[in-house]
Amino acid sequence: MLRLDDLTVFVRTAERGSLSAAARELEISPALASAALKRLEGALGLHLVARTTRSLRLTEEGEHYLVHAREALRLLSEGHQALIQGKESFGGTLKISMPSDMGRNILLGWLDAFQARYPQINYQLSVSDRLSDLYRQPVDIALRYGAQADSSLIAFPLAADNRRVLVASPAYVAAHGAPATLDDLRGHNCLRFAIDDTIHERWTFYGGNGAAPRTVSVSGNRSADDADVVRRWAMAGHGIAYKSRLDVVGDLCGGRLQILLPELPGEPAPLHMLCMHRSQVTPAVLHLRDFLRAQCEREAALMPLP
Repeated sequence: MLRLDDLTVFVRTAERGSLSAAARELEISPALASAALKRLEGALGLHLVARTTRSLRLTEEGEHYLVHAREALRLLSEGHQALIQGKESFGGTLKISMPSDMGRNILLGWLDAFQARYPQINYQLSVSDRLSDLYRQPVDIALRYGAQADSSLIAFPLAADNRRVLVASPAYVAAHGAPATLDDLRGHNCLRFAIDDTIHERWTFYGGNGAAPRTVSVSGNRSADDADVVRRWAMAGHGIAYKSRLDVVGDLCGGRLQILLPELPGEPAPLHMLCMHRSQVTPAVLHLRDFLRAQCEREAALMPLP
């Protein structure tokens, strides 16, 4: 396999006409420079340099290869500069994966506002509740709820204090009453969310004063693998849902939904913005992170947790 530093030594040696001069310019020892040339010749199976005790010249093969080596180094340098300029410039396309409910009903509006502020940013969106595999899918950013188990990902918290809340429409409460305890949920139609073919039908709540969490098994006549569908069912009065507070802040403020058992905090549902590696953390990504974080804080202030 060819090495970039070996190519560099060869080109500098040809340009300076001296191995020692090339070594001084590259700030390496003559022995290392000589080893680099031998390694390059061995990798190519070519004799590039003719050496004598007093002089060094390129062979005919070396003269021909010098043209290609210079071009290779030039292209690599241009590619490196293009990457640096791309990271430093503010623009380009962001490929974003987002959950269905927040994506459709909240993030789309936020992204419109962000793009109006920064029109040089383009989007390519994937809206789904199935978790994106950042290592296989062409995604720059994934917005996800919950604790992040993969420590190799770059995770920026957007709403660290977000939790799930128990909600129903005023019409449902008027028709069926509100549960007074968690045990009462067993007598209600609970609208359940499914992901990866697993139905989320064990809902956990936390008491005050350090009380142990309590998990209750629920049931109902509807479940969906799309969180937006579950929210719409709840607003239509079909049952009780267990939702991320960020997903329903607008519905709570608008009176379309109300919180049930507000004295019992639900499961933590922190929202994160994830990148696979540091090279994806461009100025555009950092600006979007700060913008979304500010929007999450504004939404949280509209309807504080009980």
